[in-house]
Amino acid sequence: MPENTGQTKIENPTFVIGVIRWIVRRLSSGRHALRHQTILKVGLASVLIFMLVTVLANVVPGFTPYDPVYYREAPRLQGPSVHHWMGADQLHRDVFSRVLAGGKASLIVAFGAIALSMTVGSVLGWISGFTGGFLDRVLSLVMDAIYSFPSMILAITLVAMFGAGIGPMIWAVGFVYIPTYFRVTRAEVLQVRETTYIEAIRAVGASNTRIILRHVAPNTVNAIMAVSSFNLADAILTVAALSFLGFGLPPPAPDWGFDIQNGQKYLQSGSWWLITFPGLMIIALSLGFGLIGEGISDLVNPKRRRKRV
Repeated sequence: MPENTGQTKIENPTFVIGVIRWIVRRLSSGRHALRHQTILKVGLASVLIFMLVTVLANVVPGFTPYDPVYYREAPRLQGPSVHHWMGADQLHRDVFSRVLAGGKASLIVAFGAIALSMTVGSVLGWISGFTGGFLDRVLSLVMDAIYSFPSMILAITLVAMFGAGIGPMIWAVGFVYIPTYFRVTRAEVLQVRETTYIEAIRAVGASNTRIILRHVAPNTVNAIMAVSSFNLADAILTVAALSFLGFGLPPPAPDWGFDIQNGQKYLQSGSWWLITFPGLMIIALSLGFGLIGEGISDLVNPKRRRKRV
């Protein structure tokens, strides 16, 4: 007994040290890989700045120079000036304050929709790709049918059916991207399920649920993360288009798409700032998510990075 106890005292620290060394190696390799990912770092920095500014503008009183909703004392349709950096709109509101707070709907709907579509599409893709047979054919046919519709038209149709607001927009935009995650995860599962180690796990009697959750699903994470970043960029544009058509936040809440819709009426009279600055915010945020997607794709696919270099 004393010998066994002494042996345990020696083995346990050795095991713990081995685990710590493995974690340190993984973190070091990830930090080294991220060090050369300028695109990814620029995208992350821009998106984080946008998110931080949007949260502060909607939560912290006094963060914006003027109240984006209730301030109505600026000269009507005044251009950019010292007191109003991005000018004023037709309702005497400060455009700069509304631009800072206008990303709320875009960010909430984009992240909510991608979370919904990622969950549903990935689970269906895992099940379809792993089980195969009749269920796989039916799900693939349904997803191909949904994927064949133009995404914008489908989103507009669904929002028109569900009604305006953030909740219906999340469901509509999320539904549009479900086939994308289904196709990506299914393709990855089809490659993984025939490998030798999966066959060995089946031979020892592991259930299909355990195999999918413990061994198949983790192999699809890299592809899902890369696709989600590109989908977020596209979702920002989709949400802006829906808000432009009047399906976003109810007025007078600040919203980039809705403000562009109001400002385009005054474009011919020379009030270019009403649509220029909200439009630049939409483009910049969408570009930030696109850069993140490019960086993640290079990070998880070294061959792609070497080919670009």
